[in-house]
Parts: sequence; structure tokens; C-alpha cells
Amino acid sequence: MEKEIRSDNPLGYVPENKLLRQFAIPSIIAMLVSSLYNIVDQFFIGNAVGELGNAATNIAFPLNTSCVAIALLMGIGGASTFNLSMGRGDSKGAGKYIGNSATVMLVLGVVLSAVTLLFLAPLLRFFGSPEEVLPYAMEYTRITALGFPFLILSTGGGHLVRADGSPKMTMAINIVGAVVNTVLDAIFVFGFGWGMTGAAAATVIGQVIASIMVIVYLSHYKTLPLHRDAFLPKAEVVLSVVSLGAAPCFNQLAMMLVQIVLNRTLKYYGGLSIYGESIPIACSGIIAKVSMIVMAFVIGISQGLQPIVSFNYGAKKYGRVKKSYFMAIRISAVICVISFVLFQAFPRQIISIFGNGSELYFDFGVNFFRKYLFFICLCFMQPISANFFTAIGKPKKGIFMSLTRQIIFLLPLLLILPRFMGIDGVMYAGPIADLVATIVCTILVVLEMRRPEFAKN
Repeated sequence: MEKEIRSDNPLGYVPENKLLRQFAIPSIIAMLVSSLYNIVDQFFIGNAVGELGNAATNIAFPLNTSCVAIALLMGIGGASTFNLSMGRGDSKGAGKYIGNSATVMLVLGVVLSAVTLLFLAPLLRFFGSPEEVLPYAMEYTRITALGFPFLILSTGGGHLVRADGSPKMTMAINIVGAVVNTVLDAIFVFGFGWGMTGAAAATVIGQVIASIMVIVYLSHYKTLPLHRDAFLPKAEVVLSVVSLGAAPCFNQLAMMLVQIVLNRTLKYYGGLSIYGESIPIACSGIIAKVSMIVMAFVIGISQGLQPIVSFNYGAKKYGRVKKSYFMAIRISAVICVISFVLFQAFPRQIISIFGNGSELYFDFGVNFFRKYLFFICLCFMQPISANFFTAIGKPKKGIFMSLTRQIIFLLPLLLILPRFMGIDGVMYAGPIADLVATIVCTILVVLEMRRPEFAKN
């Protein structure tokens, strides 16, 4: 067992369970609150606009996912490189990882916003929008696109704030933004009757306020001062950040690609079924956002795990790394099993929260809920393990794990199974991909834990 040397950083000596609690709980709350941006919009739009409004938010969702991909690329990448650098005692250039990450987030956000507004209608059609849904999707996205730089900075900046040992501040940033969004949603959608426009405007305003909080915090960074030159992008710094943020970024990009393929598949095979084109897309959107609540817990735990694992791996305290990882796995497994029970027992009640619909709408929604999320009880393994490998400086393995569920397994299944089973093939693609991805990730983790540094601890 490695010699435990007390360092000045509490990540190196505070008990692992206390650290995980300290970092994971605020991260979970931050992720839950962050997911409220989409869920709150879905609730107000579903009740005020109806099925077509629900379908529109699902069509626009790949753009939101692309923003999160950029935020995680630079946010987790910046936080990981910063913590690894501090763990090695190399504090001189550590601030550049934080500053460069923040600058690149803003630049990429502006670029994505401009591209979206220039090619709005073609993009939404490519995402699978039925013609009857397109006007609603355009009305919503035309406004939310203006907020992309702020969504990216508020989401990714939270990781940079957490890396400074301020998980509660990250939580506060997300809570303030989500509360503003929720209050303004009620005022704009129900009070003023602005529908899709009101929901979109409320979202952007919440993101702007959260971004301002991030900027203010970065100007008073605790660990070390961030001077102006830290924010000037340098290729070698950005490449280091990107290498460690690539795994969670690719996971989000994979999710985006799967969302697009899923929407287009549901549109096509839904049109061949009794449900039509719009009902499957509307229900799929609701189910995706509800499952985000579960994944908010899992991803929040994995994010809370990141600084603990990165610092202790850099400090060669492998026993602490191993203990922290398995603690995160156990807690996440319990959460996912509870979610499985709820989703199997109360699917109709959950769907009805987001507005009424026809009997066909509820029939498809309940069926899709139970089948597509059947192995939600296993969905903790991949995100926590992928983030674990990234945190210990092995991004290639992290990237591979991030791609297993979405790209390597789910995407081919979405393309193949419906050819033989129709729209039911979409429902069965999800659980098969979850099961196989879990098996693959488990094998890779077992092999890693047999390495000498872990095996002897």
C-alpha cells in the first residue's frame, strides 16, 4: 500500500466518503437544477401548447446537447488538467487551463449560435422535424440559439468553479439560473400567453444570469489568481484540455447523433404505424428528459468523483482512488435500481405531468417508457467509469467507454431492428445497448483494477 502523505490539499487526506459527499451532493443538485431548464420548458409547453409543442422541444434538443458537449469538453477538460497539475505540485501554469477553457467556451458558443441561426430550418428538418412541428421548433430555437454562449459558459464554467474547491458555488450558479427560468416560464407562458417564445426567452435569461455569476467567480479565483494572460488561448494548453475533456464531450456528441437518428427513425416508422409522425417524437422527448433526472444523479456523482480521483492519482495515492471509485459505483447502482422500479410502475402518471394527449399518445408513451428504459438499472456503469479513466489521465479509454452505449451499440441497433420490427425495434434497441455497454465497461474496469498500482491497494 502506498505511503499516505498528508498534503495541504484536503483532497489528499480527508476521508473519501466525506469528500464524495462534499463534492457529489452539490454536483448532483447542480445537474438536477440544470436538467430543469429542459424539463420546466417541457412542462409549461406541454400544458400550454400540447403534443406538437412537446415534439418541437425534442426536435430542438440536439442543439442543446451540442452546447453541453462543448461545455464538458472545456469544463471537465479544464478542471481535470487543473487538478492533475495541482496534484503534481505544478501550480505555476495551472491557471492557464482554467482561463483558456473559459475563453474557448465563449468563442465556440458564438460560432454555434451563428451557424444555427443561419441554417435554422434545414437543421431542424435534418433533426427529423415533421412539417406540422417545424413552425413550433423554429419559434423556440430562434430564441434559444441566442443563449448558446451563455448556456455553454454557465454549464462548463461550473466545472471550473468546482475545481477551485467550490462545489456549493457551482450549485448556486445552477440553482439561480434554473429558478429564474422557472419563474419567468410561469409568467411568460401562462401569464402572458407567449407559448414557445415565452419558454425560450425564460431559458435564455436564466442562462445569462448564471453566466454572469461564473464570470464574477473566475475574477476572484481562490486557488490562484487568474491574470489576463491566462485567458489568452494557447494551442498547447487548449490541446491538453481537449484531450481530457474529449470523453464526456464525445459522449454528448454521441447522444446528439443518436437523438437525431432516433427522431428520424420515429418519424419514419411512426408514419407507417397507427401513431403517426408526431406522437412518437413527442413521447420520446418526454422520456428522454425524465431519464435525464436519473442521469443527473449518476453524472453528478461522477463529477464529484473527478477532482478526488484526479488529485489522488496525480499524488500516487492509488488506494484512495480505488476506494472512491467503488463508493461512487455502489451509490449510483442504488439510485438506478430505484428509478427502474418507478419507471416500470408509474409510466402513465409520469407522462401525464407534461400535459394531456390522445389515448394513442399515452399508449405509445407507456409502452416506450417501459421497454426503452428497461435496463436503466445498469446505466450507472458507463458514465462513472468513462469519467474515471478521464480523471486518471487515460482519455482514450474514457472516450471508448463514452462511445460504447451510444455509437457502437445503440446507433446500429436503431438502424437495424426497426427494419424487422417496425417502431417496436426502436423500443428494444435501448435496453440491448444498455446491457452490452455495461458488460464491456465492467470488463475494462476489472482489467484496470488488476494493474499493479491498484491491485496492491
